[in-house]
Amino acid sequence: MEYLLTKETSVMEKLGILSDAAKYDVACTSSGVERKGNGKDMGNCLAGGICHSFSADGRCISLLKILLTNECIYDCKYCLNRRSNDVPRATFTPDEVCELTMQFYRRNYIEGLFLSSGILESPNHTMEMIYRTLFLLRKQYRFNGYVHVKAIPGADPRLIQMTGYLADRMSVNLELPTAEGLRHLAPNKHRKNILTPMRQIQNGIKENKNDLVLYQNAPRFVGGGQSTQMIIGATPESDYQILNVAQSLYDKFELKRVFYSAFVKVNEDKELPSLPGGPPLLREHRLYQADWLLRFYGFKAGELLSEERPFFNVMLDPKEDWAVRHLECFPVEINRASYEMILRVPGIGVKSAMRIVKARRTGNLDFAALKKIGVVLKRALYFITCNGRMMYRTKLEEDYIVRNLTADIRERRQIAADGSTYRQLSLFDDASFNAPPTVADGGKVLFGQL
Repeated sequence: MEYLLTKETSVMEKLGILSDAAKYDVACTSSGVERKGNGKDMGNCLAGGICHSFSADGRCISLLKILLTNECIYDCKYCLNRRSNDVPRATFTPDEVCELTMQFYRRNYIEGLFLSSGILESPNHTMEMIYRTLFLLRKQYRFNGYVHVKAIPGADPRLIQMTGYLADRMSVNLELPTAEGLRHLAPNKHRKNILTPMRQIQNGIKENKNDLVLYQNAPRFVGGGQSTQMIIGATPESDYQILNVAQSLYDKFELKRVFYSAFVKVNEDKELPSLPGGPPLLREHRLYQADWLLRFYGFKAGELLSEERPFFNVMLDPKEDWAVRHLECFPVEINRASYEMILRVPGIGVKSAMRIVKARRTGNLDFAALKKIGVVLKRALYFITCNGRMMYRTKLEEDYIVRNLTADIRERRQIAADGSTYRQLSLFDDASFNAPPTVADGGKVLFGQL
């Protein structure tokens, strides 16, 4: 029997249910929008970042992340809120969402709202409720802060269009990487229905940019762009297939961000894979790192993986893995190499590469200067020269470099072929082995930093 809430159920009880139900949606991101207070409405929107992300100055910023409802007419096998599950159900009214957002904002708990939803009655009915919520929040409650909402596949394009003029960012979840996986685990959902609103939002953003040029006071349509999310590990696609899907989404739909969510088995179903090692978090992390290479480092999916080698090496990050397989491109002379080639060196990020190009205009750089600039020499030293010399006498051989790059990892733990970790028990175990991750570690995982 399904748990039913009475009409007297408090807003805080609903909040407990619907915030918990939203935790598997990872597509929260920085806004990419700069909108200052206008003197009339409450709040503003900073491009620095939103909850579950880190801003440029290192702050973790908060976002009210909830579902409008966890009622759903669909029965996706991987979803906690699927129709056949016996879980507590709740639905916010638009006014309740607005009141919560305003009260939390006034108390400085949050800087914006992330609103997703199950499908209540129909896609049109759900999208209309989302639109009504945003309309009240912007027009009646005068909220000027960041708002990220989901576009519901299958809903009337007019409802999605109207909602887009009230939201800073919209997202349409791809759910699973391939149409075959979707048919297998989510038979009520169709790839075409998901891609249609994605294309509509893309076209709306382009048209709105032209309107903003012609008309200074034209309203903004999804000013922060759109994003999507894929579940990783619920279906048998390889990393190569997933990365190609991501690249296609960036190229064809101009998405701001693709999120990867390690499959968590919340339902018992024969169609779902077993997870002896738990959710594939290391695989998720490697995909985020590779995604970073696609967006900021000039790599293509076909360079990082292939049909013959379709999975990432769990011992190396994707840039290190590419470098050791392309030693013919190295060593790179730091004082002469192009910016694009410097970006491909492990241990050198975008900011460091820009600093190198700028600094070498005034003189030749040595390894001490590179360290001050921010280069991680522990990884870069195998792939670069300064004034024709390497930092130490070293071999430009794949096995030798891999052994050195992975030495610390192998000392700390053993990694099995499936990505799970294990090590031999010892009477002298390091007490810090099970230490919780730091805030900095969380930031690296979320951003896929190399």
